[in-house]
Amino acid sequence: MRVIDEARRVIRVEAQALSNMAERIDETFERAIELILGSSGRVIVSGMGKSGLVGQKIASTMASTGTPAFFLHPAEGIHGDLGMIMTGDVVIAISNSGETEEILRILPSIKRLGAHLIAMCGNPVSNLARSSDVFLDVSVAEEACPLGLAPTASTTATLAMGDALAVALLVKRGFKAEDFAIFHPGGSLGKKLILRIEDLMHTGDAIPRVEEDTLMKEALFVITAKGLGVTGVCDSNGALMGVITDGDLRRSLEKGFDILNQRASEIMKHGPLRIKRTELAAAALQVMEQRAITSLFVFDDDQSLMPCGIIHLHDILKAGIA
Repeated sequence: MRVIDEARRVIRVEAQALSNMAERIDETFERAIELILGSSGRVIVSGMGKSGLVGQKIASTMASTGTPAFFLHPAEGIHGDLGMIMTGDVVIAISNSGETEEILRILPSIKRLGAHLIAMCGNPVSNLARSSDVFLDVSVAEEACPLGLAPTASTTATLAMGDALAVALLVKRGFKAEDFAIFHPGGSLGKKLILRIEDLMHTGDAIPRVEEDTLMKEALFVITAKGLGVTGVCDSNGALMGVITDGDLRRSLEKGFDILNQRASEIMKHGPLRIKRTELAAAALQVMEQRAITSLFVFDDDQSLMPCGIIHLHDILKAGIA
């Protein structure tokens, strides 16, 4: 068998396992969600070997999406770490067979400590399944391993069930992108979710603007001096009426137009784009990419006429948002 054929077979086996499991999702899954939402404690995920590695990912995903969770190694648990479990916690125990020795040995203590138990395994008549408050069936018809030994389809199914739990809990809690940002302050993802336009915009004298009757040779000086490739054109009250970009000037000069002695109001583009200072900087980047522009004038709110700042594409990219 060719390597490519084998790879495709593995993916098809695992895809079929997920499809079959999706059809089995029923009220039992809802009971697991209600048990977690109704608990006064945390979610503790436990599993040995490959199940433990999957459990660590499940706990991490839950913790980052609004469900306090952590991983407890069952072998460490029977040597003292069960003290991490408190009354009101929910333990998710993972074992494909439902008969993993280390998992079974911590079950009596979980009950005595007053924690609830969700079993995630592939054997509904196993000791783990029968001891649980809720049993989630992650059984598979076959492993992708041709020997039927290495956990493959079964671990994929368990991981998907964990993701399903985490996302369902996220939805039920009304978890938002702003909440997600609290748990992800680092890296480009955190910056996308945290940095707002007001954190990066130029304000005060750094805002390029001229009045409507300003001659273009003076407007050109403002564009050059402020270094943002644009100037706003305002009326006598400071309300933004239009914009002139260095691209507008370049295109006009290439066509041979004598614009230097014209007034800004004659050259400006009317109806400039607006964005609020409280919007995420990533939102400004999206607008710039969609409209093929490099600057946006910023306003306090939708009713404001006078800009409170300006944000440039370089400001956003320099902040690590891309």
